[in-house]
Amino acid sequence: MNGLTLALCDGNAMPIDPDIQALLQGMAAANLPPLETLAPEAARAFERQLSAMGDFRPDIWQVSDLLIDGGEAALPARLYRAVERCRALVVFFHAGGWVIGDLDSADAQLRWLAARTDCAILSVAYRLAPEHRFPAAADDACAALSWAQAHTEQLAGGDVRLVVAGESAGANLAAVAAIAARDAGGPPLAAQILLYPVTDSSFDYASYRQCADGPLLTRKGMGWFWDLYAPDAAQRLDPRAAPLRTGSFAGLPPTLIQTAEFDPLRDEGEAYGLKLAEAGVDATVQRRAGLIHGYAGMIAAAPAAMQALQDVAVFLLEHSRD
Repeated sequence: MNGLTLALCDGNAMPIDPDIQALLQGMAAANLPPLETLAPEAARAFERQLSAMGDFRPDIWQVSDLLIDGGEAALPARLYRAVERCRALVVFFHAGGWVIGDLDSADAQLRWLAARTDCAILSVAYRLAPEHRFPAAADDACAALSWAQAHTEQLAGGDVRLVVAGESAGANLAAVAAIAARDAGGPPLAAQILLYPVTDSSFDYASYRQCADGPLLTRKGMGWFWDLYAPDAAQRLDPRAAPLRTGSFAGLPPTLIQTAEFDPLRDEGEAYGLKLAEAGVDATVQRRAGLIHGYAGMIAAAPAAMQALQDVAVFLLEHSRD
C-alpha cells in the first residue's frame, strides 16, 4: 500500500522482554490492586506514586511549568528544551486512559527525547474524567495544539515545524487533534507520533483476547477507562473518541505508530496505520516485540524500551529538518 512501512512480528513471536518481566515480577510481589477496583482519585494517587519511584531524570537546559489557554480552561503544561533554538515544537499528551496521569507521568522520557533531538516539547495536562467527560479532553488537545502554533517562537526559540504526539489515551488525543487541524485548515503539522494509541472503542480485536489479562493493561482496565470517559455507548462511536472511525484519513501528516506485542491496544493501533496508508499518508507502524503497554515509561530499566524511544527520536529528527 502507498506510504506504509510495516515492521510487525507475527503474533506472540517471542516472550516478554526479560527486563520488562523483572519489572512485572516486582509489581506482582507488591500485591498491587487492579486499577479497575479503585476510585479515580485513588488510582491517580497510585499512579503518582509509581511516577515518583523512577530516578531517571536527565538534566536539560530548560524545564519550566506554565499555564496555557485551553479554550474552556487554563491547562497546566511543561516545556522541555535542551537548546535555545530548537529544531521543532512537539505538543505531547500523556497516557492514563483519560482518567489518570499528569505532567510527571512522562517527565523522564520527555527530558530524554528533548535532549536527544534538540526539539522543544510541550507536555499538556488535559482535563480528566470523570469530572470532565468526553469530549473535554479532546477539546483541550485541539485547543492546546492551536495555542502552541500561535506561540511557537516563544516556546521553541523560532518559527519551527509543529509535531503532535502522545502515549495511549494521549495518543488518542494527538490523533484527534491532528484530524481536527486538517479539517480546520491548520495548524499545519510536520508529523504525528502515536505510541500504543487508543484508536477505537471496540474490544473485538484479537489482541484484546490474547492480552485480556495484561500484562499491566487489561481488558477490564480499558473497560473501566471507557466507562469513566465516555459512559454513553453512542459517544464511543464519535471519531473524536475513536479516530479509527473518522470518515477520511487523507491529508494527515506523516505518522509513526508504535505498538507493543503484549498489549490489548496492539491491533487497533496497527489498524489505524493501515487506514492512513490506504489514504496515501506516509505511515510507519512498528510493533515492538516483547514489550508491553506503557513501555516508554520503562526506558531506564529496559534497553528494548530505550531502543523504541530511540526510533521515535530518529523519526522526529527526520521530520524536523529545515
